[in-house]
Amino acid sequence: MSAAVRPTNDPLFHHWMPFTANQQFLEQPRLIARAEGVYYYNTRGEKLLDGSSGLYCIPLGHGRREIREAVAKQMEELDYAPPFQYGVPVAFRLATEVAQMLPAGLNRVFFSCSGSEAAETALKMAIQYHRARGEGQRTRFVGRERGYHGVNFGGWSVGGMVANRRAFGVGLPGVSHLRHTHIKENNFQMGEGECGADLADDLERFVNLHGADTIAACIVEPIAGSTGILVPPKGYLKRLREICTKHGILLIFDEVITGFGRTGEAFAAQTFGVTPDIVTMAKAITNGSIPMAAVAVKEEIQQAILETAPPNSIEFAHGYTYSAHPAACAAGLATLKIYREEDTFNRVKALAPAFLEQVGSFKGMPDVIDTRGFGLLGAVELAPKGKPGERGFKILCKAFENGLVLRSAGDNLVLAPPFVATPDQISEMLDILRKLIKES
Repeated sequence: MSAAVRPTNDPLFHHWMPFTANQQFLEQPRLIARAEGVYYYNTRGEKLLDGSSGLYCIPLGHGRREIREAVAKQMEELDYAPPFQYGVPVAFRLATEVAQMLPAGLNRVFFSCSGSEAAETALKMAIQYHRARGEGQRTRFVGRERGYHGVNFGGWSVGGMVANRRAFGVGLPGVSHLRHTHIKENNFQMGEGECGADLADDLERFVNLHGADTIAACIVEPIAGSTGILVPPKGYLKRLREICTKHGILLIFDEVITGFGRTGEAFAAQTFGVTPDIVTMAKAITNGSIPMAAVAVKEEIQQAILETAPPNSIEFAHGYTYSAHPAACAAGLATLKIYREEDTFNRVKALAPAFLEQVGSFKGMPDVIDTRGFGLLGAVELAPKGKPGERGFKILCKAFENGLVLRSAGDNLVLAPPFVATPDQISEMLDILRKLIKES
């Protein structure tokens, strides 16, 4: 029965699902009723391994009592206060703790509600920073092919996922895109590839074409997640940093997926030894329990904006009704406390080698054309069968029937296990995936 002719009393009739093949879903619903630890449970009570940490946002596992209790306590004390012109103590505490986890100098934190909002915020900050410095002509942005920075107009304009761009027109003007870093020379390499650092020199080409004094910022994910875990080549991010510094261009790292331990350090910036000017984050900041995101900037960026504003005026005319929501801040503080007390990031470092070795072992299977990964992010890329992406989507659906929730990005099958998963649970995830690939 198609979506158009379903009866209005059907419980699945009214919900228009995001990033979903809605008509197919109605034919083959994949309903998740509850979750605990590293497992989901469907409406029949059957267990499914959470192979993608929700949407990369539940690294500590589902149903953490500490977070639930912190949110409940906060809701009893203060459920909401307007974030414009008023503050709540818990927001300042969380900003301090986030700043302490970041590379030195990134110590001013602005809260929003999603990664999309964080990207939008970062782009606006970049424009206003240059304007405050008397360089208001710097309005261009440089993104990257196969990059993902959310679904707001700014984010998808600098992003480079064709499917996310096709339906909505041309996007923001003045946006250029670096080539992506997924090159055949690095196929079947776990970690950073040996080839491709020179791809960063695309930024120099845009400087030569448009003029450095027109470019506000370059935004990239340290590891591009949503198009199938594209790990940067050795030296690539450092080269981007050098070019940005040389030409006065702000470097923005989108760490919505990599932030809070996915690479074995608090942020991928620390893992790769490259400090950007702005970092966006979301997802794991609250262990996915309540929507929240943040943007961290270097102190001089905030100061430039604040100091050029008239007295008693709003310096940065931007924000959201639910920026620094008290309950979300409480969830964030509880989550960061667990990271510290359970030494979570070192656990990632311990789990990652065996995980990546197992992902790499898919090499040689029929139709596997690449394997790659870093930390607790891994992808197996298959040769298409039928239309591009059709095979990956079929495996996603079959995985649900076989007790596994995973991500598909076209014909890339992505695993991002929770940090609290045991080695045996991770092996089980990969065993299920291996079986499904053989059957596909």
